[in-house]
Amino acid sequence: MMTVHEVSRLTGVSVRTLQYYDGINLLKPAKYTEAGYRLYDEDSLERLQQILLFRELEFPLKEIKRILSSPNFDREKVLSQQIELLTLKKEHLEQLISFARQIKDKGETIMEFTAFDNKKIEEYTKRAKEQWGETAAYKEFEKNTEDRSRSDEKAIGDEFMKIFAEIGKIRDSFPESEAAQNLIKKLQSYITEHYYTCTKEILASLGVMYAAGGEFTENIDKVGGEGTAVFTAKAIDFYCSK
Repeated sequence: MMTVHEVSRLTGVSVRTLQYYDGINLLKPAKYTEAGYRLYDEDSLERLQQILLFRELEFPLKEIKRILSSPNFDREKVLSQQIELLTLKKEHLEQLISFARQIKDKGETIMEFTAFDNKKIEEYTKRAKEQWGETAAYKEFEKNTEDRSRSDEKAIGDEFMKIFAEIGKIRDSFPESEAAQNLIKKLQSYITEHYYTCTKEILASLGVMYAAGGEFTENIDKVGGEGTAVFTAKAIDFYCSK
């Protein structure tokens, strides 16, 4: 665990900024001491890295909070988007530098403005934000989780993953079996109780995401065994088709 001052020295983010991030529920400490001092763990620092990357891309704090708190947040997908945006930003800066050097070397005005065109960056940024849109599910999720501590979130998340561990135990059976379908119903009910109303439409989308590879698939297979994510997706598909 690190204190707020230690995190500030490590990251260059001021103590006041870290306190502000806590106040707006953007970056909550892992825990507080009895005296009320903030303590941060590795998960906190990883989230701070995500925040700082988005800040480099000039995303407003409200947008960052919405993306990181989105019910369908996918770390790998977000990192890919950040890399793409940073690459576009780098190319744009290189064009501006080259343009400025031409003016300096020629010693005269160049009536050319294409180097200032950043429509490509703006369009990609817009599409990235739209993918993490402020849906009704997100608003419900935000309301249900606004007063939870990090320990509460972890406990709820751990119980959520236990359902996948149960599914993993029967992953060699048929997704249409009664046992599998009962667990999918349990999964849907748990999401509705602790996160947001999980309609069959939303559940079907989650099923696709679970089996699409990346962080979701890895985490599910980690607790349930290899193939659990794909089995879950098949069971969800059958459940939602009824």
